[in-house]
Amino acid sequence: MTSADAEPMLFAGDRVRTAAAIVERATQAAGGFAAIGIGEGDCIALLLRNDFAFFEASIAAGMVGAYPVPINWHGTADEAGYVLRDSAAKTLVIHADLLPGIAHAIPAGIALFVVDTPAEIAAAYGAGPSATLPAGAIRWDDWIGGQPRLENPDMTPRTAVIYTSGTTGKPKGVRRAADPGNVALGTAAIGYGLAEPRSRMVLMNGPMYHSAPNSYARIAFAGHASFVLQPRFDAEEMLALIERYRVTDMHVVPTMFVRLLRLPNDVRGRYDLSSLVHVVHGAAPCPPDVKLAMIDWWGPVIHEYYGASETGLITAHGSAEALAKRGTVGRPLPGVEVRILDDTGTPVTDGEIGGVYVRHRGPDFTYIGRDADRAEIEIDGYVTVGDVGRFDADGYLFLSDRARDMIISGGVNIYPAEIEAALLAIDGIGDCAVFGIPDEEFGEAVCAFVQPVAGATLDRADIRAQLEGKLSRFKIPRLIEFADTLPREDSGKIFKRKLREPYWRDA
Repeated sequence: MTSADAEPMLFAGDRVRTAAAIVERATQAAGGFAAIGIGEGDCIALLLRNDFAFFEASIAAGMVGAYPVPINWHGTADEAGYVLRDSAAKTLVIHADLLPGIAHAIPAGIALFVVDTPAEIAAAYGAGPSATLPAGAIRWDDWIGGQPRLENPDMTPRTAVIYTSGTTGKPKGVRRAADPGNVALGTAAIGYGLAEPRSRMVLMNGPMYHSAPNSYARIAFAGHASFVLQPRFDAEEMLALIERYRVTDMHVVPTMFVRLLRLPNDVRGRYDLSSLVHVVHGAAPCPPDVKLAMIDWWGPVIHEYYGASETGLITAHGSAEALAKRGTVGRPLPGVEVRILDDTGTPVTDGEIGGVYVRHRGPDFTYIGRDADRAEIEIDGYVTVGDVGRFDADGYLFLSDRARDMIISGGVNIYPAEIEAALLAIDGIGDCAVFGIPDEEFGEAVCAFVQPVAGATLDRADIRAQLEGKLSRFKIPRLIEFADTLPREDSGKIFKRKLREPYWRDA
């Protein structure tokens, strides 16, 4: 672990850069952005993997009053082009190996800055050598070196514009007002475990184009943490990096837990993980058995939050609460109010399931160009992202599922997350997705896509037999399909829309 007064450093492969150098380069980039007319309220798009340049460009955007707009580099060229147009981005900062695939979709007039793809990222993703820059493009490192430092940079905290995953319709850009009081980020820091001042070595392997890894990284950086950037998640390599760099803090997703737990016992016991202080997870539901297994292995360093791009962080809890309140996502964070409402907008009593609605004391948000969509999700100042849940008598929130993912079969509400947790507890199942498909008699039937662990042989009848007694009969999937891989993002979220659409296309 670094000492409390040590200079924060960023490590990526064989490269090292001080945090002070990152800020200095950001100040120069901000000077360059200002010189080409980028300022208050503008958008600077980032199509970057986790790299030093991601920090530099994000910080520089804020210094001129602009918003960084991270783009999911897993998407198609058309999807990237849509975000660039919808956000009216004036600049795109992109890794060199990603440029050829989307070059034709970049709108005319956007200033294009190209970042050399680092060796460790190129190796992790099989990227070839950097191509010759197209006409008008500017090499990021060359450009920064020639820019003057921005005098009197704007240091008002701003969050990135995050585009929702687009599981229904086109993705929407979530833009939050500037936060002079640091209210929203202060709440997030508490939920992430970053509020307490101490020396930190953060391992970052979640893609920073996603809302939570993005805000986590930026809050940790502002708090003078050091970083190790793992180019791509690999379970054993993650353990090795924890030991090598004496990692103290991480933001992870439940899929990583599942893959870590599937390492052989001798591999799991090979590495010294005693440096870990605070490991926080979110972004997707975590099956309770997986959570408990991780606490048993790593100790009471496992924490969880619940939140959304629109709302920020909502609830959080630690290992002791996870053990006492199996399946909870915690209690509301300071400054956050949560209501559970029925279909008429009326609050329900504790224990009853309803829509989760949230009001945050921090700055409000808009959907870029989508005022009607923004108004649609609000009731009396409380907003929802479609989650369904309940409070217990002690004020702990439990999520059932997303309203849009809920299956209604014969008039009965069925929540896929419960079935997915039961499936993941079966030996040989590495991943799964549950959703509703058309059924003439009941309206919808339960369908499960199952991804076997490498080398495992699974049988539909055996899976159903193992679910007997764990789930009510009507919740057991009527249709079970096997897939070598599921369309899951690095965030841990599965694109259920891609699995569901073929069944409903002709319904």
